[in-house]
Amino acid sequence: MPTLTFKVTQDEAVRIRAQAKGQKATLSEYLRGRALSSGKPVGKVRSVCCAHTGATIFSSSPGARPLTTEAVREILADFP
Repeated sequence: MPTLTFKVTQDEAVRIRAQAKGQKATLSEYLRGRALSSGKPVGKVRSVCCAHTGATIFSSSPGARPLTTEAVREILADFP
């Protein structure tokens, strides 16, 4: 997966990290969510009952892109 790099001031870095922590997200998750959701913060994930299997699954927040196999690959690409 490609890596994007950009520069920010020290104050901006502190602020961005604090906002990611406040969302209980990694820095990558937070920035990806902000960039790919029209600048709106990604909401909380909620547990729902799958209509097909009856299993408890996680639902993405309204306005967030659906969780697909490709999205999971992207998320896990930077996982150690």
